[in-house]
Amino acid sequence: MKLVKAGVFLGSIALLPATQLRQAVAEIEEMGFGTIWIGEHLGREPFAACAIVLAATQRIQVATGIANIWARDATAMANSARTLAEAWPDRFILGIGVSHASLVNSRGHQYEKPLTAMREYLDAMENVTYRAPQPPRPAPIVLAALGPKMLELARERTLGAHPYFVPVEHTRQARAILGADRVLAPEHAVVFARNRAEARKTGDTYTGTYLGLPNYHQNLERLGWPEADLQGTGSDRLFDAVVAWGDDETIARKVLEHRTAGADQVVVNVITPTPSVAPTDDLRRLAPLLLAS
Repeated sequence: MKLVKAGVFLGSIALLPATQLRQAVAEIEEMGFGTIWIGEHLGREPFAACAIVLAATQRIQVATGIANIWARDATAMANSARTLAEAWPDRFILGIGVSHASLVNSRGHQYEKPLTAMREYLDAMENVTYRAPQPPRPAPIVLAALGPKMLELARERTLGAHPYFVPVEHTRQARAILGADRVLAPEHAVVFARNRAEARKTGDTYTGTYLGLPNYHQNLERLGWPEADLQGTGSDRLFDAVVAWGDDETIARKVLEHRTAGADQVVVNVITPTPSVAPTDDLRRLAPLLLAS
């Protein structure tokens, strides 16, 4: 599967009323972005949200980024993907991941041995019965892979990886592990602010949230980040590594560093102080800078 060099992570857009959501994703498609990624929000169920987006657009790929393996069994996951892939051929990508212990345990599951759990889950998905019409081609699968072993599993069993909350050095290492023939689509946050102080007013909630989740925290430690940079909402150095801010050209240059490091697609995640308004005007300015050949 060929990915356009930039996609959009819906973030707060996914939580808008359905009429506004439909309008926003149609505009994102018109801008030329290649893929819309939809997370496992505490809101719309992600496969239902993907169906809304697919129905509101004509060409753009739509991906779960990610669907939590603990939130549904392998039968529900595999057959949801088959349903969307049959209804909208070659437009749906199934991104799956193990999520985080605090989020999994709060739903009544026991988070343990995530690599083993993912491997067994992929095995189970391959043996699921499906009696509705099959899609012309199966939906490709990508893993929310951070560490080397999960990236190796993504290389061995799936189309590739969709890492989240990662600096450019992770993309470089991920490409080395995945090899040249696997898809790599990292997320990168963007705040439209001209100076760091303003950017941090909006972006600190983002960095603080993900630094508080052990999987992301440990991934940055594995990359060599000292603990002093990873406390609270993160140091300025850490903030600058995972959030692009500045004028439009500076933001685009920072995002596209992932492409230079080996990403097939960079998934832009606009963090906004007004989550009730889709940031389509900002994305419209950024699109030509990210999508230019």
